[in-house]
Amino acid sequence: MAYRNRVIIDTIRTVAFGTIGAAYSAIGTAATEPTRMVYAFNSSDVSIFISDDGVNDKFIIPAGGFILLDLTTNKVRDDGFMHPDHAVWYVKRVDGAPSSGGIHLTLIHA
Repeated sequence: MAYRNRVIIDTIRTVAFGTIGAAYSAIGTAATEPTRMVYAFNSSDVSIFISDDGVNDKFIIPAGGFILLDLTTNKVRDDGFMHPDHAVWYVKRVDGAPSSGGIHLTLIHA
C-alpha cells in the first residue's frame, strides 16, 4: 500500500531576548495544523522553559541549546500522537534576564 506523505514546515516563530520574562509569553501565533515535530532553539544567554499550556514548565533548554520533539516517529498515517492544532507554545526564563539572542520555534505539520 502506498501512502502519500506531505510535510509542511511552518514559518519560524521568534521571541527576542527583551521579551523573555519571568512569566510565560506566547512564541508567535497558534499552530494551524496538527504538529508532527517541534524544534526549539535557545540562542539567548540564559536557560529558558517552554510550555504548551502557558502554565506548567514542560521543557528546559539551556543557553545555546535546543530541543527536538519528533511526536510521530515511524508513523506513516496521520492518526494519533500529534500535538493538536491551534496550540500555542510559550517561553519564560529560568533565572536572570537574558541580554542577547532569543527563542526560535519551528513546527512541522503533516
